[in-house]
Amino acid sequence: MSINTILRLPECGSTNQYAKEHFEEFGLVGAVYTTNQTAGRGRLGRSWVNAAGQALYYTAVIRESLAQPATLPLLASLSTAAQLKARYGVDCQIKWPNDLLLNGKKVVGILCESVAYGYQGMGRGIVCGIGINLAQPQAYFDAAGLPHGTSLALQGAAVDLAADPDWLAQQLTDFGFDRPLYTFAREGFAPYRERYKAACVNLGRRVTFDAGSGVTGEGTAFDVDDEGRLLVRTDTGEMQVFTGEVSVSGIYGAV
Repeated sequence: MSINTILRLPECGSTNQYAKEHFEEFGLVGAVYTTNQTAGRGRLGRSWVNAAGQALYYTAVIRESLAQPATLPLLASLSTAAQLKARYGVDCQIKWPNDLLLNGKKVVGILCESVAYGYQGMGRGIVCGIGINLAQPQAYFDAAGLPHGTSLALQGAAVDLAADPDWLAQQLTDFGFDRPLYTFAREGFAPYRERYKAACVNLGRRVTFDAGSGVTGEGTAFDVDDEGRLLVRTDTGEMQVFTGEVSVSGIYGAV
C-alpha cells in the first residue's frame, strides 16, 4: 500500500495543470493520473494529442526541496524506463534530455514545470508530467502526424489496459520518484549520471541543437556532465547544451 497520495481521475484537461492547481493538497511526493487527458501539452509548447483509454497521462508532485531541480527530467526518464522494464521487459533508450525511445521510436514524453505555492508564492516545487503510449494503434500516430511515435503494444509489449495504468502510477510514485529522492534531493544528478549515459542514444552520434537565444550548432554528442548538460564537440570547440531542442541523426532520420 502506497503511503503517498496517488489520485486517479476518470478524465482531466491536463494532469500537470490539475497538480499545479491542487499542489498543496499533496504531501512531499504524490501523483495524479488519468487515461483520458483532453488538453495536455508537450515540451516546448507542443500540443499533446489525447488517446482516450490507450495511454497513461501521469504527473508526479514534488514538494521536497531539491539540490538540483533542473535535472529532475533526466531522473524521471531513468525512473520511467526502469518501471517499463519491470512491467514489460523492454529496454528503452533516452533521447536527451528525457524522451524515451523503443526500437528508435518515441514511446514516452516528459514535461516538468516549476510551481510557486504557499504564502506569497514563496514555496517552490515541481510537477513532472509523463505521457506513456500504451496501446495506440498505428492509425493514431499516422492521423496525428507523428511518424516517429509508437506505443508499447505496437512494439510487442503485452499491455493490459485494465491493470497497467494503476500499476505504473503506483510504481512510478513510490519507486520512480519517492525512493530515489532520498539521494537525488541531496546530491542531484551525479549519482545517476553513469546509468543515464548508458541509456542515452545521443552519445557518439551527430546532433544538431538549438539552445535558444539564437545559439545553434551541430557536432558529435560525447558526454553528459554532472549538471545534466549534453556536451557536444563542434568544429569550433565544445558546447554545453542544457535547454532548447536537440535532434539526433541516424535513427529514422532525425528524432
